[in-house]
Formats: sequence, C-alpha cells, structure tokens
Amino acid sequence: MQHARRIGDMGRLALLAYCEVRRWARQAGEPELADRSTELITRHPYASRDQFMEQIDDLILALEQAHSRVTGQHAPQ
Repeated sequence: MQHARRIGDMGRLALLAYCEVRRWARQAGEPELADRSTELITRHPYASRDQFMEQIDDLILALEQAHSRVTGQHAPQ
C-alpha cells in the first residue's frame, strides 16, 4: 500500500484497501480494521482526491498499528 500511496495510484489503493487489507484484518482478528477498509471503499463518496488520500493515509497507519499488535513488533515511525 505504501508504494501505491507514494505514486498516487488510486485504483490500486482502492483494490488493496478493499481486498487485501480487509482479508488480512479478518484473518488477524481485527474486525474493526476490516470494517473500516470496507467502508472506505463502499460507503463514502469522496468530494476530492485529497480527501480519499487522507483516508488512505489513516488506513495505512491503522494497518501498521494492527500489524504491530498481531506480531508484537513496533510499527515503523
């Protein structure tokens, strides 16, 4: 996701958020993160590209934090 975010590939970000993040979160026992990734794509029309990207940034941060909880490692700063 971070690579797609750096290059601004909105289509790939939407695909990753909806398919990969949701699947990983469910398997990792993080249902709130799974729901958040679903809502990001299916329930919110965004007024602008910037608004969508802000939500993606928040999702990436939440994903890093969830990964840290699951693996017991600290998230990168």
